[in-house]
Amino acid sequence: MPKFVVEADGGSRGNPGPAGYGSVVLDPATGETLAERAEYIGVATNNVAEYKGLVAGLQAARELDPDAEVLVRMDSKLVVEQMSGRWKIKHPDMKPLAAQAAKILPRAQVTYEWIPRERNKHADRLANEAMDAGKRGEQWEPVNSPHSSAALDASAARAAASPQGPPGDAAKGAAAVRAALASGGGTRTRAGAAAGASAGSAPAGADTLFADLEDLDDLQEAPEPAAPAAGQGWGPDMGTPATFVLLRHGETALTPQKRFSGSGGSDPELSAAGRRQAAAVAESLAARGTIQTVVSSPLRRCRETAQAVADRLGLEVTVEEGLREVDFGAWEGMTFGEVRERFPDDLQAWLDSPKAAPTGGGESFASATRRISATRDRLLAAHAGRTVLLVSHVTPVKILVRLALGAPPEALFRMELSAASLSAVAYYADGNASLRLLNDTSHLR
Repeated sequence: MPKFVVEADGGSRGNPGPAGYGSVVLDPATGETLAERAEYIGVATNNVAEYKGLVAGLQAARELDPDAEVLVRMDSKLVVEQMSGRWKIKHPDMKPLAAQAAKILPRAQVTYEWIPRERNKHADRLANEAMDAGKRGEQWEPVNSPHSSAALDASAARAAASPQGPPGDAAKGAAAVRAALASGGGTRTRAGAAAGASAGSAPAGADTLFADLEDLDDLQEAPEPAAPAAGQGWGPDMGTPATFVLLRHGETALTPQKRFSGSGGSDPELSAAGRRQAAAVAESLAARGTIQTVVSSPLRRCRETAQAVADRLGLEVTVEEGLREVDFGAWEGMTFGEVRERFPDDLQAWLDSPKAAPTGGGESFASATRRISATRDRLLAAHAGRTVLLVSHVTPVKILVRLALGAPPEALFRMELSAASLSAVAYYADGNASLRLLNDTSHLR
């Protein structure tokens, strides 16, 4: 029985906004491009465009051979999990598209695999070509695949003429790309290619060649490049970042009273106002259409807020212990004024030093920073190149923002963070971070 690999992607410039999809059918043994599909679809969300890309890719595979076994690879966790039957499909725009995709080939012939966005560049490029064509008032027309031998040789010739490396190295780079495609490895980002070169697995000149083959995401704005670390041997990674959208939970009964409410207190539920806020932010995030995963602190107010958003987006909630609020010890439930009256020395020490803990065995900001940094790194490793909603508390969100800015610990006392507010940080593989949003409450007005 023949076997195909289908890689599909979709995008929206505005979400919803001008949208398009791209799909490619590959021979898994050789990496040869067997078919390409792309189309500008007008105004739509990312998720709708991704589903339409899946449909087009499966239809192309069926046209080649209706009896083939097909491995679908996409960087959309939502589509992969829903089509695999592990997540429910709740959004009305996606149900008919998922049903259409499921009918194209028998279920037993199709399997789904999530891949990082960096490994889905071919389909991503086609989707962007389709959107570019739509912007010009045209429909996408197929061109020679950049992964064909002719295109690779042309890229190698351009690289050979470049002063960046010895003339023979670019041709070796083309051979390396063919070998990677033949092994099913696909293309890599510039940083990935260079990393392989430093480890002895990719030839010199491959970095130049990969630069010809990849497109930077039109929807992501890269930060100002930083100087590479000494001995690193290549520039910073400008590939698609992981974006953490940071949501502070909605109000509880303690929030308007400005009382300390950490992980060592009563674990209050959302108030009526907090539930309204959670519903409002859920609608706002649904309109944006960018969230692919929802992760929550274990505390009740966060889980309730996260569930409201997840239900609206048709996603599941993953609980992450590292996102919990600090333990305020004996200060739990008190106002700042009450703590100052009862524990003036301890409060002053806490304000003066991040190493000082609240009275009664609470958690210091220094300890919380270590915990939250480890949580951040773990989540980044699990969600590279994706947009993840983290539902947490004042302190964890402020710490993540402070670390992204490289600001001193005292910056924690200089940030406003309202209930149900949104902030966002983009993290790049080279260690750079970019603050995209801070304390946005426009959805609550």
